[in-house]
Amino acid sequence: MQLRKEIIIFARKSYFCAMEFIKSFNSYIEDSIKDNWDKDALTDYLGTTLQYHDVARKIEKLHILFENSGLKRGDKVALCGRNSSSWAVAFFATLTYGAVAVPVQSEFTPDQIYNIVNHSEAKLLFVGDVVATTIDGEQMPALEGIIYLPDFSLIMSRSEALTYARENLNAMFGKKYPKFFHPEHVEYFKDAPDDLALINYTSGTTGFSKGVMLSYRSMRSNLEWAISDLKPHIKAGSNILCMLPMAHMYGMVCEFISEFTFGNHLYFLTRLPSPSLIAQACADLHPAIIVAVPLVVEKIIRKNIFPRIQNKATRMLLKMPVVNKKVKEKIRSLVMDAFGGNAYEIITGGAALNKEIEDFLLSIDFPVTSGYGATECGPMVTYSDYKDFVPGSCGTAVLNMEIKIQSPDPLNIPGEVLTKGENVMLGYYKNEEATKEVLDAEGWYHTGDLATISEDGHLFIRGRIKNMLLGSNGQNVYPEEIEDKLNSMTMVSESIIVQRGDKLVGLVYPEMDEAKAMGFSTEDLEDIMEQNRLELNGILPSFCRLSSIELRDEEFAKTPKRSIKRYLYQNV
Repeated sequence: MQLRKEIIIFARKSYFCAMEFIKSFNSYIEDSIKDNWDKDALTDYLGTTLQYHDVARKIEKLHILFENSGLKRGDKVALCGRNSSSWAVAFFATLTYGAVAVPVQSEFTPDQIYNIVNHSEAKLLFVGDVVATTIDGEQMPALEGIIYLPDFSLIMSRSEALTYARENLNAMFGKKYPKFFHPEHVEYFKDAPDDLALINYTSGTTGFSKGVMLSYRSMRSNLEWAISDLKPHIKAGSNILCMLPMAHMYGMVCEFISEFTFGNHLYFLTRLPSPSLIAQACADLHPAIIVAVPLVVEKIIRKNIFPRIQNKATRMLLKMPVVNKKVKEKIRSLVMDAFGGNAYEIITGGAALNKEIEDFLLSIDFPVTSGYGATECGPMVTYSDYKDFVPGSCGTAVLNMEIKIQSPDPLNIPGEVLTKGENVMLGYYKNEEATKEVLDAEGWYHTGDLATISEDGHLFIRGRIKNMLLGSNGQNVYPEEIEDKLNSMTMVSESIIVQRGDKLVGLVYPEMDEAKAMGFSTEDLEDIMEQNRLELNGILPSFCRLSSIELRDEEFAKTPKRSIKRYLYQNV
C-alpha cells in the first residue's frame, strides 16, 4: 500500500509475468477445444448439445465462409441475438479468425441496432430468430451479409462471393478435410496484445452510444483473473448456467469465455431469464458457480426462501442459542438448494446487493460475494472470494489492475474511482473527445463512480456519477436516453427516471402553464402521461420500459449548472 496526498493506491500484480506475451488469448480457446475434444461444451437449455469437437467443426466452417467471402483480419462482425450455442460459436469464430467482434444486445430496438452496426462499419451481421423478424437490411448499407444464427443460413447477401461460399460451404469443408477433422487441424489466429478484439457499445442510442475498444491484452488479462480466482474452485466438466447477456462484458467474461476455457459444460437459456426460469434451471443443472445481478438473487430469496422461514416458529428457534446453529444450517441448505445446491459461491455485480438480503446471507454463512467493473475494463476491476468478502464492499483490485480514489481522505470521504492496468480499454471507437474525457495521460480510467476504500484495499461504492441503472437481467440502463425521449412528449416539461426495485419509474414535472391554459385537471394530466408511457415503451428495449409515470407539482431541484439533483429523488 502506498499513501499519497489526496489518493490511496491499491494494486494486484500478475503472477503470469513469466508467461506474458507467450500465450495469446485465442490460444486458450484453442487449447480448451483440443483438451476437451469429446466432452460436452454448449447446450441450449432443454435443447441440443454441442461437444467441443462440434464447436471446433462449426468454427472451422465459419472460417471457411469468412475467408471465401473476402472477410479480412480486422474487419468488423456484429452479433445480435439471445444467448445460444450458435451465438457462442459465431463469437469464437470471429475472434479466432482475427476479425473484430461487435456484440449487440438483442433487446435493442431496430434503430439502435442500425446505429451500432453502421457506426462500427460491420461487414457481417449474425442475428437470432427474434431479431431477424424486426430488422431491415436496407438500413445498414455497408453490410455485405446478414447470417441467421440458428442454422448460419443467409438472410441477406450483397456479395456474390459470400453467396457462393455459403451455398458451397459443405463442399469446401469436405475438400479441405476429405477424411476427418481432428484436433491437430485446430489452429487459430495468434493475437498480439494490442490487437483490437472487440467493440462493445455502452448503449444503442445516437448521441449516447460509445463503442468501447477492447484489446486482446484486456481480454487475456480478464481471463487470467478468472484462471487465478475462479478456476481452482470449478471442476472441469461442471455445469455452468449462462443467464447474463453474453453481449454484455460481465456475462461474456464471467459466465461464458472463462468457463469455456476451463472445459466446463455451458447452458444457455435462449430466452429472457425470469427468476422462476433461473430457479428451475439451477435445480436441473446444479451449476458450479452462480454469476448474477443482485435483483435476480433478491427475487429468488424473497419468493422461494423468506415465505418458508419467516414464521413464528422459525423466529423463535433462531433466538434459542441451543438450536440457533442447527436452524441456520438448515436455512443455509434451503438457500443453497434454491441455486442448485452445488455452487462454490454466488458472485453479484453491476449494482449493490440489497442490504437486507446481504445481511441475511451472511448471517447463515452463505458463500456470496460482489465484484465491480465497467465495460471499459472488459469488465473486471475489483473482486474478492466469498471467504474474504467484506459486507458492503465489492472486493479488492483484481489481477493486473490498480485502483485509486481521488479524495482528501479516501478511507472516509468518497471520491472518484480511478483504475489502471491491462484490463483498461484502448478508447472509444471513432470518438477521441469522449476517450480523452475518461482516459488521462497516465492511463488512468476515470470511472465516474464515487467510493471509499478500506486500509486493506476493499472498495465501497458510495454513489454513481454516471447515473447508470441496472436492468433486472443485467443490462445497463442509461436514464438520460429515456429522459431525452420523454421530455419531447406531450405536456412534459422535464423528467427523471428512477429505479424502484426492478421497476423503472418516470417522475415528470408537466407543462403547468399550458395545462392551466387548456383547463386540464390532474386526472387529465395523468391520462396524458399514461398515453406517453405506452408510446415511449413502444420504442424502447424491454429492459428500459417504464412501469409508471408519476406527476410532480414543482420543478426538480437544480445545481448551478441547471442539472437536476438526481440523488434527491432516488428514494421518493
